[in-house]
Amino acid sequence: MISFDEYIKKFNLFMTKYFPSKEEWTPSDDALYKPKNLFRIPLKEADRLKFKAIKYIFKHHYDKNKFYRSYCKENKVKPEDIKSIDDFDKIPLVPDKFFKDYPHGKEFALWLSGLFTNDIPNIVINKKKPSFDDVINDFNAAGLMVSYSSGTSGRHTFIPRDKRTFYASEYALAKCVVTMAYPIWKPELNGYLLMPNPFKTNLYAGKVTMVYFDLIKNIEVAIDREISTEIIRATMSGERSLRAALVRWGAKREHEKMIQRIIRWLIEMEKKKEGITFVGAPYILYFVMERLKEKGLTFNFGENSGVITGGGWKIHEDKKISVEEFRKQVKETLGIPEENCLDAYGMVEGNGWMVHCREGHYLHVPYSYFHPLVLDRELKPVGYGEWGRFAFLDSAAHSYPGFIISGDQVRLLEHCPVCDRPGPVLEPEIKRAKGEEVRGCAEELRRMIASDVR
Repeated sequence: MISFDEYIKKFNLFMTKYFPSKEEWTPSDDALYKPKNLFRIPLKEADRLKFKAIKYIFKHHYDKNKFYRSYCKENKVKPEDIKSIDDFDKIPLVPDKFFKDYPHGKEFALWLSGLFTNDIPNIVINKKKPSFDDVINDFNAAGLMVSYSSGTSGRHTFIPRDKRTFYASEYALAKCVVTMAYPIWKPELNGYLLMPNPFKTNLYAGKVTMVYFDLIKNIEVAIDREISTEIIRATMSGERSLRAALVRWGAKREHEKMIQRIIRWLIEMEKKKEGITFVGAPYILYFVMERLKEKGLTFNFGENSGVITGGGWKIHEDKKISVEEFRKQVKETLGIPEENCLDAYGMVEGNGWMVHCREGHYLHVPYSYFHPLVLDRELKPVGYGEWGRFAFLDSAAHSYPGFIISGDQVRLLEHCPVCDRPGPVLEPEIKRAKGEEVRGCAEELRRMIASDVR
């Protein structure tokens, strides 16, 4: 078996384009790119990297982001106040709802511009009454990487990444997954992306998976069509218009074709006796496995194959599948070991990726560049082992202040109860806080192509 050092060296060769130049390199990059294994850094070394990274990025946003500097002044905090990790609690956090509070048309473009920390290129808005997609495409045509997510209200969350930050997010996702999946990853694997084609959407769930195409040579895509903000809004909000009904009807037809394509691909891969990977929304693979059971088909792809999911365990409006049950079905139907079936937790506002360990399936935090917090009802930090609202300080966010309060309820543990990795973990079950709308990339896609449309 390949050693981990050789494994990660090979990975970095495939990731060359994601590294910042020497001229751009900062303490934040030390914390993300330098460690070979983001989940096995000695705690003192990780704290040293993290303190320098977050202190640097806090000063960066304080100095260069007008709205965030004003926010810090209102809270009477400045960079000189951050003298140790114990002072991280002083850094003002931005509620995730802030990124949903935007105007329409050309004013939306001005709102986006105001969020950027760095200087942005000259952007030309080509239409007099542009849609959200028009504005995003004009921003991205100028070299930026604006993306979005949504909730059940259909109101989007827009995050203004520049290419540097987006590359950091992609690299972090790939490194966290490939590291935890050792030794499964090989560039010659065959892949199936259970998400929208990342080159045809600005939906963050799809867009961030562009990195998958740099990791694996042969990839098929489950949803190979353009996905716009309007499609997501109509499906997430339960809109009852004729347009929304047509979207759902078309999605249902495509859903059946998609299942058949994936089954044909599985049969072809088995004949070739080649390793496979699935990456994306678990409910798509769930429906494929249900259809395989109906047909009496099983496969045995073995330990050289793997499944990486991104949350979203709702199958129908009234049915969920547990992570444990899903892994069991993957083993029974596809012959992929349960330890090769890992879930990743992240969000559009952040660039930190929590990934299941193979031993116990707890969500490990990449603790050298990403600082997790759990807050009580008064938004004050609580200790390990207590439930509360998830918040974080993200040193990989260069183009916007990544100091965020999310709408998720979590429990943070000081270390994994099962494996020997030294850093903190989240318990596998992530909930939405009371009063928060259901959201998440996998839920967006489930609603968009759900098979239980009437």
